[in-house]
Amino acid sequence: MQPATAKWYDRRDSVFVDFCVEDSKDVQVKFDKSKFEFSCVSGTDNMKHQNTVDLFGEIDPKGSKHRRTDRSVLCCLRKAEAGKSWPRLTKDKTKNNWLSVDFNNWKDWEDDSDEDLSSFDKFSEVSMLNLHSSSVRISSFTVVLIVVSCAFLQMMNSMGGDDLPDGADEEHDSADSDDEKMPDLE
Repeated sequence: MQPATAKWYDRRDSVFVDFCVEDSKDVQVKFDKSKFEFSCVSGTDNMKHQNTVDLFGEIDPKGSKHRRTDRSVLCCLRKAEAGKSWPRLTKDKTKNNWLSVDFNNWKDWEDDSDEDLSSFDKFSEVSMLNLHSSSVRISSFTVVLIVVSCAFLQMMNSMGGDDLPDGADEEHDSADSDDEKMPDLE
């Protein structure tokens, strides 16, 4: 048995933990005030996973839920004290090799208004699927944007700094022509 790889992110009222397990079966999630336990069997090789997480803060076990998809199990841990940010998921400051921050979904919500967060207050089936699928779209878009930006920068660097096409900047060419004689120094 080994721990499942997971990513987490913080919101005003909840903390989300996304366990990256494909084709999961026998999913069990138990929520307590200060910890939660996750277990499942995943993949074609029926790998058994188990995670026990002592949480940074307290949660509302009755308000906490989970949702299984084909690629992961997303858990919504409802904070007992809404509006208090969690700098980490776990109580201990030690680094867990199976846990990382989900930067695609991380948001500095302390500066946001309550109106902007209304969509995160409900953990319905629709909002969970939208949250999860939007992170995939954002992730794919970000990758494409980075690749295009790098290709553009590489193309610009290969062109050189002073290689302007003919006629591109006529004023610049006439004012700084190499054909004019330099004045004598006095």
